[in-house]
Amino acid sequence: MSNPTAAMLVIGDEILSGRTRDANMHFLAQELTKLGIDLKEVRVVSDEAPAIESAVRALSDDFDHVFTSGGIGPTHDDITADCIARAFGAHIDVRADARALLEAHYKKSGQELNQARLRMARIPDPATLIDNPVSTAPGFTIENVHVMAGVPSVFQAMVASVLPGLTGGRPLLSQTLRVDRGEGDIAATLSELAEEFADLSIGCYPFQINGVFGANVVVRGTEGARIDAAMTRLARALEA
Repeated sequence: MSNPTAAMLVIGDEILSGRTRDANMHFLAQELTKLGIDLKEVRVVSDEAPAIESAVRALSDDFDHVFTSGGIGPTHDDITADCIARAFGAHIDVRADARALLEAHYKKSGQELNQARLRMARIPDPATLIDNPVSTAPGFTIENVHVMAGVPSVFQAMVASVLPGLTGGRPLLSQTLRVDRGEGDIAATLSELAEEFADLSIGCYPFQINGVFGANVVVRGTEGARIDAAMTRLARALEA
């Protein structure tokens, strides 16, 4: 049986403009790999409603899980929650359970729960809340879409809240062999290896250090014995 699949939707003009470097994709990919959920696609879209809505609909149809990051804060450009609600035809407004969380948080901190902060309690009716132990304002899950904050510390905490409730598959394993030769010198060997071990993923990642060319060959799969066999075959072929 194949592993469940996932996609990520990164939302934000600050990512596309280069002002902010996204760290959430790297974290999510690592965590999903451990669980045995295959991350198949990542999209980055602007803070524009049509782009968000069309992307989330398409990804929701194509993959078992969709994880979004960004656009659920208190400012005018945080429109993700409303876009997700429209994408699924769901009513959205300030919800009592989310409001109660924010009221308790801001009362404890001595701050006012103003209208801007109350925007973070806008949750689609059919959604379930995603716990946020860092800053309290919740994310939410609607159908197969998990909507989370873009701030890395909060995103990571929300991922930790969501993943225990998901069914994974077989974790992806990998081994790496450093080869101090150029890609062109080993390409034929790798092609033969890929044909013989078609059930594995074999990647070649070149590097240059102090004028010396080389490559890291990475073999990935879900069966450790097959990876061991492929690595042994590769090492022998390169020695020969």
